[in-house]
Amino acid sequence: MPQIRRLPEDLVNRIAAGEVVERPASALKEVVENAIDAGATRIAVSLVDGGLTRFEVTDDGCGMDRDEIGMALQRHATSKLPESLIGEHGALEQVITLGFRGEALPSIASVSRLTLESRPRGADSGWRKVVDHGSTVADEPAALPPGTRVRVENLFAKVPARRKFLRTARSEYAAVLDVVRRLAMARPDIAFTLDHGGRRTLAVGEGESLEHRVSAIIARELKDNGVSISLERASEAGVMRLTGIAGLPTFNRGIADQQYLFVNGRPVKDRLLTGAVRGAYSDMLARDRHAVLALFLDLPPEEVDVNVHPAKTEVRFRDAQAVRGFIVSGLRSALSTGDRRSAQSPDAGAMGRWQSEPVNGEWGAGKAGGEEPTGPYAGERSLFAGEAGAGRNRVGEAAPAWQGEGTEMAAPLQGRVAEAGPAQEVAGDFPLGIARGQVANTYIVAEAADGLVLVDQHAAHERLVLERLRAAGSGASVSRAQALLMPEVVEMDEPACDRLEDAAGKLAEMGLAIERFGPSAMLVRSVPHALGGSDPAKLLSDIDDDLAKHGEALLLGEKLDLVLATMACHGSVRAGRVLRTEEMNALLREMERTPRSGQCNHGRPTWVKLSMADVEKLFGRH
Repeated sequence: MPQIRRLPEDLVNRIAAGEVVERPASALKEVVENAIDAGATRIAVSLVDGGLTRFEVTDDGCGMDRDEIGMALQRHATSKLPESLIGEHGALEQVITLGFRGEALPSIASVSRLTLESRPRGADSGWRKVVDHGSTVADEPAALPPGTRVRVENLFAKVPARRKFLRTARSEYAAVLDVVRRLAMARPDIAFTLDHGGRRTLAVGEGESLEHRVSAIIARELKDNGVSISLERASEAGVMRLTGIAGLPTFNRGIADQQYLFVNGRPVKDRLLTGAVRGAYSDMLARDRHAVLALFLDLPPEEVDVNVHPAKTEVRFRDAQAVRGFIVSGLRSALSTGDRRSAQSPDAGAMGRWQSEPVNGEWGAGKAGGEEPTGPYAGERSLFAGEAGAGRNRVGEAAPAWQGEGTEMAAPLQGRVAEAGPAQEVAGDFPLGIARGQVANTYIVAEAADGLVLVDQHAAHERLVLERLRAAGSGASVSRAQALLMPEVVEMDEPACDRLEDAAGKLAEMGLAIERFGPSAMLVRSVPHALGGSDPAKLLSDIDDDLAKHGEALLLGEKLDLVLATMACHGSVRAGRVLRTEEMNALLREMERTPRSGQCNHGRPTWVKLSMADVEKLFGRH
């Protein structure tokens, strides 16, 4: 049997480095966190080749003297755990600094050439120590301003097995940039700069507001397309606070790379928190779209364990369900204060497709030699000139001209403009204005005091139906259920029936009364009043798809939110349906009263506004 023996110190450090140092970004994260813990107000980061060749971090923190520098390069040596936490009865969970293990610097020094220079505030000079892959090569005085400078060169140069797993300089730089962004967002009171290859790629000043710092780093458009969050909840364990900024559902991305989550000031990548974000946006985003946000959760230190992983990017909560519920309800509450907003301006590409009046008088694009259009509107000028191909949409061959006040608008062949009649209400009385017509049986055209509003009738009504169903679920549901004249039997496989049977109680509260009808069938007795014309078989199939997809990963309430979204799609006004003017106005008024009416259930805008200034620009008046 092999003999048990103690490993050499240099090998122990290299093994520890494997846990802490995966790539330049992870090493840099540890160094920048040390600078923050040292009380720095300015932190400068510079890179060469994405950190593969060299990275350097300079701060104006408290600094270290010669003896402290030597101690900092010893394993399990730290200044971040006070005596009260180290003794026999110490509580490690009370730690409030970003670092505390005392492993980062010696681990980095064991797999790179590390230069550590520091000067305490008030000292006449500083000190430098250089360690090359575990061997000290310099220990001498140094001239530098108060603070600390750490330089890491040739990471894994003498560990080829690790070096070959590093990626290209461009990929490593992207990882470093993400780390610096997260730490800069966590501390808006600290100024950060990042230089790569002599080019400054990030610069933020100290003392900024949280919203300004987050928007400056993620996207400046977020400030106009997001809502601020500031909530707190008291419990026996203490107070939980949630702050930050959350993008409107219409401001979304195809990947979740702009979701930044922080716990007690520590950037984390936690599945519980990302799941809570997904649950909060579940009925406001398509399932392949992701929210843009930065959330900062603060709770008593003893309620969260940060000592889960050496890189400290994962945490464990004492009461995970309470944390999840707080984030979901907090996000939904915050979004309900600004969610009647839609996209801030029409898409620039779409605006570019509007055609101005040709100077040569040739109407009807695509007709050789300016041939006059034919059909019921021959001789009239088209409001939508342009080719149907090349990404352009055309609403009919020609649209009618305005022939005088009160004149009825005729309908083009491929689209329809509904009769608007004399206005009985003033557009300025309502945020979304007064309906003036319907185009292509899909879009409502309304006149507001400050511009032209276009509403997607299906997307808007889908959101309204969802909110009605949700309200019905929280109140008396009996009056909101529509009993079927003849209960309908829906054949399904046995697992699907099991899932629906488990959710039958909650579905009944929303007006959908179902019960088991043998091993592989469900009996539908009533449907929500808002879904009176829906197909029960298709409805149950879609609901089961939602329940099957999310399994036990979501709380029942969140599962039911997804189910409600599916039900709402079945009961909404479809594109292509002709609406009367009073129906259009009723839809607009309900949108103004309904939470989250600015976005459909898939995160798309339900309406856009073209300001009068933009309209005038189209006609050359500006």
